[in-house]
Amino acid sequence: MFFARSVALYVLIMICSAKDTEIRNASKPVRLFTEEELKRYDGSEDGQPIYMAIKGVVFDVTTGKEFYGEGAPYNALVGKDSTRAVAKMSLDPADLTHDTMGLTENQLQSLEQIFTGTYKAKYPIVGYTSRRVLNEDGSPNRDFKPEDQPHFSIKDEL
Repeated sequence: MFFARSVALYVLIMICSAKDTEIRNASKPVRLFTEEELKRYDGSEDGQPIYMAIKGVVFDVTTGKEFYGEGAPYNALVGKDSTRAVAKMSLDPADLTHDTMGLTENQLQSLEQIFTGTYKAKYPIVGYTSRRVLNEDGSPNRDFKPEDQPHFSIKDEL
């Protein structure tokens, strides 16, 4: 498991140097976030960045503090992977999850449009959730494709 996590972290470090003009690049190297680590960036602490994940991609939404900061209308979405909530345009606590099972085709299309047209276009990618990069057994997810380097293949790195 340690080897698998090391490989995943190495992969993330290697991809952070890629430049893609269509995607906001982070000013710092991207990193791997566990659910517990991501919770620390929920907008509740002054001076701390505000992060949210969609489809396992962690975005720095600090520049949208009026939307995502503590007490703001969309604060429920931050500090976690809110993929389902974004797809459904919902703030229901039951939807604040990465799980996309049971979403309609329209909701999945909406998710992709918001993910690409809003988040990838507006906010820098600062990392990925461990669920996106690693399988449950800790082995690398061979289908992982970094959003900031679309032609990357983890299979080439192993």
